[in-house]
Amino acid sequence: MVSNLERSKNILTKLIGYIGTYTKGESKGVYSFTLDTEASKLGDVKAVAELDNPTYVTVSNDNKTLYAVLKEDNEGGVASYTINTQTGELSKVNSQVIDGASPCHVSVDSENRQVVTANYHKGTIESYLVDEDGTVNPAVSNMELTGKGPHERQEKPHTHFSGFTPDEKYVIAVDLGIDKVITYKNESGKLEEAHSLLVKAGSGPRHITFHPNGKFAYVMTELSNEVITLSYNAETGIFTELQYIPTIPADFTENSQGSAIHISSDGRFVYAGNRGHNSIAVFSVNQDNGELAFVEYTSTEGNWPRDFVLDPSENFIVASNQESSNLVLFSRDSETGKLTLIQSDVSVPDPVCVKFLNV
Repeated sequence: MVSNLERSKNILTKLIGYIGTYTKGESKGVYSFTLDTEASKLGDVKAVAELDNPTYVTVSNDNKTLYAVLKEDNEGGVASYTINTQTGELSKVNSQVIDGASPCHVSVDSENRQVVTANYHKGTIESYLVDEDGTVNPAVSNMELTGKGPHERQEKPHTHFSGFTPDEKYVIAVDLGIDKVITYKNESGKLEEAHSLLVKAGSGPRHITFHPNGKFAYVMTELSNEVITLSYNAETGIFTELQYIPTIPADFTENSQGSAIHISSDGRFVYAGNRGHNSIAVFSVNQDNGELAFVEYTSTEGNWPRDFVLDPSENFIVASNQESSNLVLFSRDSETGKLTLIQSDVSVPDPVCVKFLNV
């Protein structure tokens, strides 16, 4: 297993990252930033793509293309940009939009041939095929969910995540409104439902991340502030519930909503964001049964941490506080999983999603 130290020796000292934002205030669209790993400092924040509400972005494995969700008048969809890996600048390739609200999440496969989006307001998952130059073609699948849940925010489906299983045999959708994790067969971009898991009523599942061994997955719930540990059968695409563990203290009674969830590449630690409690909860992973054990809470030094990301060396975590419009840098101890605050004064308007170029 490659250690963080060994990994960091092969990584550039100045890393480029991107921030998706809400453009309801001062934001112009997608921003880039740098992380100087030698100086342990964030900086160089600048707007690199002007578009409406690019709240979520993702980068292809080969670093050639960035995809962003976007809104265009009364339509929404996904935009494609070519990346200059030296400067971080973006050049628009094209966009695909359809009637209705914009998506809230976008993922790309490992070969940069397929993009999938999740639409919170419409309760849909869209699948797009991508040309070699990054051009996004019209959607080949548009899966519309049905149902509701017991919570006041579950009056209809609210799909919050769509992405690929580790072997990319399936596409996974996570729906907050109907408390479901849904597995779709993925044939040349066309989706067909294979299985759905109904989780605890009113929990409001939001995002999912897979253990690197492919046997376990972890779902962050927005409404109940929990992580659901799941076993995963890669052959059938079936998930099974193993554990529910809270992400906020039992005595915290103010409004808090779960946000992002990520796992270290060695599979030893899971990190979960809490908006309201304004923290990242750290959990250790039992490698035998996949279950989590609480380690600590770390303040995000701001309000409403919408997302965070491990840098490529995994020696750092960068968090984005939406309501206080700041990025926060933590160092990460790879042995304990614990985070230490380094910097919290980096201003970005209404930040939502944070991603790094791959190395």
